[in-house]
Amino acid sequence: MTIEATENTFIREWRAWRQAHHDRLADPHGFLAITGLRWLSDEPQRFPDAPGTWSTGPDGVVVVLDDGDELVVDGTTVRGEHRFGVLAERSSVFALWKDAAIEVAKRGGNDIVRPRHPEHPLRLQFRGTPDYEPDPRWVVTGRYVAFDEPVPTTVGASVEGLEHVYDAPGRVEFELDGAALSLTAFPGKDAGDLLILFTDETSGVTTYAANRVLNVGAPDADGTVALDFNRAANLPCAYTDFATCPLPPAGNRLPVAVEAGQEIPYERA
Repeated sequence: MTIEATENTFIREWRAWRQAHHDRLADPHGFLAITGLRWLSDEPQRFPDAPGTWSTGPDGVVVVLDDGDELVVDGTTVRGEHRFGVLAERSSVFALWKDAAIEVAKRGGNDIVRPRHPEHPLRLQFRGTPDYEPDPRWVVTGRYVAFDEPVPTTVGASVEGLEHVYDAPGRVEFELDGAALSLTAFPGKDAGDLLILFTDETSGVTTYAANRVLNVGAPDADGTVALDFNRAANLPCAYTDFATCPLPPAGNRLPVAVEAGQEIPYERA
């Protein structure tokens, strides 16, 4: 394959990645559709953007719907009282209500409700995210070094007072501009994949201050991984105050300016 063809493939794949990221955000029930972050307690509460009365306790989340209201949960229509049960940390259940989706979730040990309405102005006005121009120089080969045992790692969150705990399986070592660097990695979405939360010298200047995320494919047998900083992405907290995104672990601030990937969203400019 010629150099020109390789570069064209690189640009085409990057554009497809960027479009997929935008599509997930702008989905009718995506993060840009969230209209509120509701913290549940044992005291029944009503919310302006969700039906019924909500509470939680030792047996999990409960909603009591008014006469005439209904939700669709896992394809089943429910009326009256519905028990979601005890949710696992970082899990979510989506209950459909008219054209909205009511997310019931657990974050940082807290049960929450996050209604998602397609007509929310933040979603309707979304016009994409500014990016650095993709550049192959920001595709770096690294080496994954597994810890003897996964290390429980507590990190802060975009919501003040909230904490997340991840079992870090190892770190990724690499070089940028001749500097030896490393980043603690968390488990990725798929088995074997890695997720890296980081900041760098662009954070708060041209990129979102709190964090960016880099998804890394499963290491090769010898630990080799590919870090494509052109795909350093914003988490939902970069767009909405109703997200509970984790912050990078201590030590994951790079002492270099990573002028690649997504920049500060227009919504935060």
